[in-house]
Amino acid sequence: DLSSLFAPGIKMAGGKGKENKAQPASDKAAGGDAKPKKEEKKMTKEERKKEEEMTPEDIELRDRLALMVERIKDADPAIVKTALDSMSEEIRTSTSSMTSVPKPLKFLRAHFAGMKETFEAMMDSDNKVKFSDVLSVLGMTMAGSGSRESLRYKLSGGKGGLDLWGFEYVKNLSGEIGQEWEVRKADGKSTDDLKLLVEEIVPFNMKHNSEPDACDLLMEVDMVDRILEHTTDANYARLSLYLTNCANYVAEPEDAMIFKVVYDIYRKVDKAPEAMRIAIRLNDQALAQEVFDSCEDELVKKQLCFLLARYGTLNVTTDDDDLMAVIGNASLSEHFLSLARDLDVFEAKTPEDIYKTHLTEQRAGAANVDSARANLASTFVNAFVNAGFGHDTLMTGDSKWIYKNKEHGTMSAAASLGMILLWDVDSGLSQIDKFTYSDSDYIRAGASLAVGIVSANVRSECDPALALMADKVDAENSTIQRIGAALGLGMAYAGTQKEDILDILTPVIADPATPIELFSLAALALGLVYVGTGKADIAETIMQGMLEREEKVMEDTMARFACLGLGLLFLGLQEVADVTMEALKAVPGQIGQYCSFTVETCAYAGSGNVIKVQKLLGVCAEHLEENNSHQAVALMGIALIAQGEEIGAEMSARSFEHMLQYGEVNLRRVVPLAVAMLHLSNPKPQVIDMLSKLSHDGDSEVAQGAIMALGLVGAGTNNSRVALLLRQLSTYYGKDPNNTLFVVRIAQGLLHMGKGLMTLSLLHSDRLITSPTALAGTMAVMHACLDFKNIILGKYHYLLFLLAPAMQPRMLVTLDQDLKPLPVSVRVGQAVDVVGQAGKPKSITGFATHTTPVLLAYDQRAELATEQYLPLTSVLEGFVILKENPDWKAVADPSPTKKKDEGFGSLDDENLKKMALKSRNVRPDQRMYDK
Repeated sequence: DLSSLFAPGIKMAGGKGKENKAQPASDKAAGGDAKPKKEEKKMTKEERKKEEEMTPEDIELRDRLALMVERIKDADPAIVKTALDSMSEEIRTSTSSMTSVPKPLKFLRAHFAGMKETFEAMMDSDNKVKFSDVLSVLGMTMAGSGSRESLRYKLSGGKGGLDLWGFEYVKNLSGEIGQEWEVRKADGKSTDDLKLLVEEIVPFNMKHNSEPDACDLLMEVDMVDRILEHTTDANYARLSLYLTNCANYVAEPEDAMIFKVVYDIYRKVDKAPEAMRIAIRLNDQALAQEVFDSCEDELVKKQLCFLLARYGTLNVTTDDDDLMAVIGNASLSEHFLSLARDLDVFEAKTPEDIYKTHLTEQRAGAANVDSARANLASTFVNAFVNAGFGHDTLMTGDSKWIYKNKEHGTMSAAASLGMILLWDVDSGLSQIDKFTYSDSDYIRAGASLAVGIVSANVRSECDPALALMADKVDAENSTIQRIGAALGLGMAYAGTQKEDILDILTPVIADPATPIELFSLAALALGLVYVGTGKADIAETIMQGMLEREEKVMEDTMARFACLGLGLLFLGLQEVADVTMEALKAVPGQIGQYCSFTVETCAYAGSGNVIKVQKLLGVCAEHLEENNSHQAVALMGIALIAQGEEIGAEMSARSFEHMLQYGEVNLRRVVPLAVAMLHLSNPKPQVIDMLSKLSHDGDSEVAQGAIMALGLVGAGTNNSRVALLLRQLSTYYGKDPNNTLFVVRIAQGLLHMGKGLMTLSLLHSDRLITSPTALAGTMAVMHACLDFKNIILGKYHYLLFLLAPAMQPRMLVTLDQDLKPLPVSVRVGQAVDVVGQAGKPKSITGFATHTTPVLLAYDQRAELATEQYLPLTSVLEGFVILKENPDWKAVADPSPTKKKDEGFGSLDDENLKKMALKSRNVRPDQRMYDK
């Protein structure tokens, strides 16, 4: 009852409350003329109409609020204080539906302008501070857009009190702070008062489980590191997940700053595996070493080693030999073979098992001829399908197959043995050894390549690959042998930054007499070994080698690999590559442009940098009849920059469709390969549809690119739709066995890679981390496919084996504390994006429960289905160590009731059988009426 509050003038107010409400507004508009009286009548008509719609309670509330507004103008501070308190209480306690404005705010809208004038006229006092808070809340819905009045009044109001006004108000304030911050920064004004307000809002958001809002606000005002003060064991997971995903959409170098904050969050709550993932994502050796050294739990250290082994290029060191063996992937082969036995796919497959020629219509005249080209295709298919299994039907054993190939074919055949024995360094090298003493240079070169393939992604203390190949690169050997050894060393030591390899290969690159193919592939090998290090001396050596050779020599198709080797040095380093790109302007001719774009696209790989993508799209839009090889790299670069980030990949795919419609033929040839780059081992239906259309294209190189892309997109998935398409294509291209059919066969081999247990996907650790060595190997194959005719279908088909560093098992293996396999139940399902969602949403959908080891597809995720064990890492992928859950209690044995049930069941078995026999001959409608 307000009569006690406003005793002095209650009679006047009670009698003329409605008039008082309407008068100030009409007085202002009219200024006391005769005209406004009409308007006043009109207003009262409208009000009367509104009043008819309003309930008595609403009318009473409106009148009360109007009275309070009047009382705020009173000279007595006590009355003003009481009026402000009452108004605050009304606004705070009002409830409304989600979609409508609370009634007090609605009724006060008419008075807002008058209240602002009253505020300006008021003397500084406690009441003015209170009034300022009220106006700040009203400004949330009444102030004009962009005026930031709500913030202005809040800054002149009291400190604290955010709890009183609720979420919407705090959200509105946060938005206005962001705008004000921008304006003040541009004008060079102080932002201290805004920072104080931010420090009030963030704890409020954190307290009410609104972590994303807190992070957004801190990012707006460049204070994201302050989130650490509010991190607890309860909220760290939501915070870090949100910030990690925000970093994908932030420009360089702010993304690294956000990742560093996430790293600090994980360190604060002592989550070493998660901190290691962020250190790996930043590719920061010092941070990784710091996490590793500060971790005291031996089990967790082993888990860290598995994370480092999967990434492969951070050379973290420790004195413990067992841990170094884990980092070196020593047990990868053993676990892979145990997975194969578990899934019952250990038996070797023949190329015919893949081709399934009995299912395809054999055309007349397309008899099964034992040609060198067909044998070479079978060599590759056999190598990819049986990769890592250690035995096959063609190469292991008596190995007569090798002699069914010619020249470079024998090199690929010898190298294929390395692929079959993949990761098994100990027994693999002894099987390859016999080829190192062959009379044929090609077979010896193939053996060197095989040693490199076997050692891909596996590190060993005794460096057998180096011992076997160090002297093979010397000038007294034939060029082909030197090429085999250089590539072998590149693959064996990809990402290790081993100085010995630099000493061996630098003289080859620096020698102007070195043949162009050896020069280029040696540069590529160095690029693989020093991937993403930005070593200026290697870059200088490669560029010097380019400048020393004549322009005509550099026009050779193999010169592209020297450019790629240079590009790989700067993989993901962004601005660091600017100096080299400037220096490349001195390289004359088409190769200079090709090289410049290769370095630029490699430097921004996986960054999602929109500015670079726009620039490259501009390059692709030029219609050039000749000297256009750099456009191919620019187009491939769009895919390279966008890969690893879903939205960017989708937008790029849309641009590629435009190029297919309007681009020159040289661009159309690259589009399928660029699409494959975005969807490695991830056969989405729409991608398969697009490639299927292109695989029948009139231009043979477009068709070959599309077929190869089908193989890469389906790599290691055994996707039945792609398999059917490739079988149909093998019939369709049966008359072109030397070219397109050869590519179809290779695609079939890739599709069934590792019998469906492997992946070429560059992303791992819940699609957070891109593996640089995998990206480097895949890029080499992509560049080779830019010129099918002279490279893959020419004599350099062995470059397809550069996929070895990218090949990884797509398995989840759970291990016990002694690193022995520990079968447990896991749920595997489609990954769901749960970033910033309230509560504890499910991270997978449509799951099936399996016992480990299990296979994971590109977009799948796993979670434990039992509470008996706790995983040491939050991402279940690859090798995961489990420890016993100390709080877990085994369920009491329900055996007595079980026995009782069994007894009951045996009594009733006969009756059930009789009933089943009776009902078998009864129609459903009779059964319903119990006849």
